[in-house]
Amino acid sequence: MMSYGYSLRLIEHNQKADARKLGVRLGRLCIEHGVPVAVVAERCGVTRQTVYTWFRGIGDPGENLTGVIESYIKALS
Repeated sequence: MMSYGYSLRLIEHNQKADARKLGVRLGRLCIEHGVPVAVVAERCGVTRQTVYTWFRGIGDPGENLTGVIESYIKALS
């Protein structure tokens, strides 16, 4: 698995998080495909910290970003 600079701690949090959450699913694919958090943040118009919280399952993207993220997930799948 490529990590593109992702810390082992973030990867571990992502693997333990609820896979039903949109942000967690996005995180797993980004980690697997080596997509930098900065790219995701820019595409979604949020901060890198926000993306990290999604990947860890702490927060979830708002409804206004659901379509963008689902498209991103589909492209990476």
